[in-house]
Amino acid sequence: MATLFISDLHLDPSRPSITALFEHYLGSEEVRQADALYILGDLVEAWIGDDDDAELPQRIAAATRAVNDAGVPVYFMAGNRDFLLGPAFAERAGMRLLDDGTVHEIQGRPTLLMHGDVLCTDDLAYQAVRQQVRQPQWQAQILAMPLDARRALAARAREDSKAHTGSTMESIMDVHADAVAAAMRHAGVTRLIHGHTHRPAVHDFELDGAPAQRIVLGDWYEQGSVLSVTPHGASLRGLAV
Repeated sequence: MATLFISDLHLDPSRPSITALFEHYLGSEEVRQADALYILGDLVEAWIGDDDDAELPQRIAAATRAVNDAGVPVYFMAGNRDFLLGPAFAERAGMRLLDDGTVHEIQGRPTLLMHGDVLCTDDLAYQAVRQQVRQPQWQAQILAMPLDARRALAARAREDSKAHTGSTMESIMDVHADAVAAAMRHAGVTRLIHGHTHRPAVHDFELDGAPAQRIVLGDWYEQGSVLSVTPHGASLRGLAV
């Protein structure tokens, strides 16, 4: 059997075909027969709190709960778009929350799992914002706001993100090799799986003289993307809408 990884779906009501693809894939035999399903962040375009009464969170919860109920563990790690997703929704959705930087044994090999944004150390403006929004006091203040106010704030944040992305060189927004090496050394692993950069690829390299591997998950803006890890290796592939 395989261990499956997805990230950066950015599910949003404006892209209903991608939400339908997500639901279809989670109902597939591949998922229902997997060892586990990992979602490594940015499941949605914007998460405004576990009390969101919109349709999309309900559909997500139903899809992931069905996978869990079929006996397949579903793990979730927050990204930069859904860091407000908490235990209440995770319980409702049958998901197990993971801290960024968790090491799990994947098909017999210790593997560092990250969303990936913390590795983009050259993007100083983004890292400053990340540090602020991950503060418990800031999050508590946001979650205390009415839902409509949070929706408006999320919409502004998306526009700010688009502006930042459009005005920043791609190389600055990518992961830094030194940050990757430091994270892997600290975790004591030779394999890292992450998302965030939307640049799906399998990178083989040397870390302190030993073979190492960094696997980058793809986004779901135009199609789906899934990583399948088996005892025989890892393969990335797209999923047609």
